[in-house]
Formats: sequence, C-alpha cells, structure tokens
Amino acid sequence: MTQSTKIPFVDLVAQHLELESELVSVFKSALESAAFIGGPAVEGFEQEFAEYCQSRFCAGVSSGTDALRFALMAAGIQPGDIVITVPLTFIATTEAITQAGARAEFVDVNPQTYAMDPKKLRVLLERECVRDSKSGQLIHRKYQRPVTAVVPVHLYGHPADMDAILELAGRFNLAVIEDACQAHGAEYFSKKENRWRRAGSMGIAAAFSFYPGKNLGACGEGGAVTTDDEDLLRKVKMLRDHGQTKRYYHDLEGYNGRLDAIQAGILRVKLSHLDEWNRRRREAARRYHELLASMRDVITLPMEAESAKSIYHLYVILAPERDRLMERLAKAGVGTGIHYPIPVHLQAPYRALGYKEGDFPVAEEVASHALSLPMHAHLMADHQRVVAESLLALMPLNAPSV
Repeated sequence: MTQSTKIPFVDLVAQHLELESELVSVFKSALESAAFIGGPAVEGFEQEFAEYCQSRFCAGVSSGTDALRFALMAAGIQPGDIVITVPLTFIATTEAITQAGARAEFVDVNPQTYAMDPKKLRVLLERECVRDSKSGQLIHRKYQRPVTAVVPVHLYGHPADMDAILELAGRFNLAVIEDACQAHGAEYFSKKENRWRRAGSMGIAAAFSFYPGKNLGACGEGGAVTTDDEDLLRKVKMLRDHGQTKRYYHDLEGYNGRLDAIQAGILRVKLSHLDEWNRRRREAARRYHELLASMRDVITLPMEAESAKSIYHLYVILAPERDRLMERLAKAGVGTGIHYPIPVHLQAPYRALGYKEGDFPVAEEVASHALSLPMHAHLMADHQRVVAESLLALMPLNAPSV
C-alpha cells in the first residue's frame, strides 16, 4: 500500500457496484409499471423489514426524522408534553420531538456505551417530577407540564439499556419510542425476557433512517416506523399521506411523508445483504480493537456491553486534541468524521430551553473528543492497518487518556 492511498470514511461506491444489476432492475421495473408511490414495492419492503426487526408492522416514510415525528404523534404525544431523550445524538432526534409540539428534556448518557443512562433517567423521574393527585399523570415540577414519553437513542449502532429504561417507563406510564436510526439489525439481550431482541422491537414504536450512509441505506432519503400496535400503524400511515383514510378523504391534517417505490425496491435488495454487511462491520471493529490495543492508555476505544450486539454504524474513539488529529489524518489520506461536535442542548435552535455548558458532562466530554474512524462493510484489513499505523505515528503514547 502506497503513501498516496486514500482511505475513505465510508465507501458507498463499492456497495452499489456489487449490487448494480439488481439495483438497475429495480429502476427498470418502476419505469415499466409506473408505480412510483406506494404499491407492491413499498408494501413488500414494509412486510420484510417488519419481519427483520421482529415487529408485527412497518410503515415506510420519507426520512428518519419523519419516522420519529410521526411515531410520537401517533403515540398520542400532545403539544406541550415533555419527551425525554439524550443530548448526544443527531439533531433530528430533538427536531422530531419539538416539531411534534413537545418540549425536549435531556438526561446524560452512559460513559461507556454513550446511550441513555437509566440511572440519570431515574433521577429525573423521581426527583424532578411528581404524579398529579387526581389524574395520576407524571408532571415535571419546574415546567408544570406532563411527561409522556422517552426516546432512547441506539447511538453508533449500540443498543441502549432497554430493560432498565422500559422498567422505569412502565412504572411512570411513559411511552418508549426507540430512535433506531443508526441500529438496523442491532440486538439487545433482555434479561427480563431471557432472549435477544432486535432494535426496533422493544418500544411501542421505533424510528429508522435509510439515509445512504446507514447500514441499510437507500439511494436517496427514506425512513420507517416499526411497531406491534396496529392502531399506531394506522395513524402513522395517515400522517405520512396527508391524513387520508382513502383517496381525498382526510380525517386529520397530515404531511407528505411517503417512501417512494424506487427507494423501497432498492431497500428490499439491500435488506437481503444486511446481516452479512453487519457481520463484516463487527469483524472490522474486532480488527480495530486488536490494532489499537497498544494505544488504550491514550485513546478510548468503543465498548460493547455484554447485553448488546452492536452493528457498528460508526466506530468512534475518544482522542486528545481530536480536531488536530483529524486534520493530520486527512493529510495522511485517512478519512474521518465527528459525530457529534456539539451536543444538542448547546445547539443554537435549543438555547431557549435554558441549558448551559456543564449540564450534561458525559455527553459534552464525548462530543469534545469523539472521532469516527473509517467504517463500512467493504473496509479492507490492509486499510485498517494503515489507519492504525497513522494513529500510532501521529499520537504521542505518553499523552493523557480522555
């Protein structure tokens, strides 16, 4: 491998060349049938993806953001309600909450998995909330608003601790809607049920994104809601299609949030490869663990809980002087990313919520040091060795760990 070798952060070209004939066939079929919106391609994908996620139902929508927003609305979240989530996530998690009319309230993340910390969730529910004596509704003391839902995020492909979150949600009568936008095929071992569960099968509903770079990505935008609740499914399908129960009969004000047939057909092709692609990602993560083991005193490697099977949508290390390291890796031909440089509670659109720096120290620490290394299903072992060698050359081994 030469010094001029470029190692991309993600490689979608290799994936699509591998599937070119199948993907072209999808497009030709759509042209020949003129079925571009809805129809057998969408219905077929919905059935197959529901089965894959171990859910009864699936509704395809236009994006992961719409998926979460529609799921919240269909679950009965009302304007003015409080929905609890985490500050370490893509902003779309919070956008979906606020665009559904609710207020986002944050709890910090677990310092090892970077997913919602159930201990912090318990503190919020027990100390900052009280039950209304008449209705039994959980009310936030400070804002005097009802707390109605929790949105755990399966960040970077690693499932949140769902047993603990679901136990708390059940005790306080909260809907749990999974943000599984980075977790297609990830698994969580439920000690309560003594079995493995797929991401997207544990809450009352779950939201998925099919943005091209996801483990299961469209050739454009797309998303889906999975659920076991037939009434919730019906409401999501109405919301995605202008509130229609049948053509030109509208029971509510909805949105234009449908998944188109070409993207559904592409996703059906890719879904049959997803388990193998996830296996390759897990193997690539194992190689990174081995290659970077000597640097554990300097950098923090991703941790996989015993109860989890991460699908490594991202392989995120914590490193000192992250931004400078990223620049130097780029000069060495190694593509990297930052997910995410500013926690949501410090982003400009949410300043009015009143949070400040220091409110969620774990999320802020991760955001300050997180660096995503190249990770995709076609990542070659030789490229990973170059990444590891570049890191070793650029980072002094006596630097303090983060």
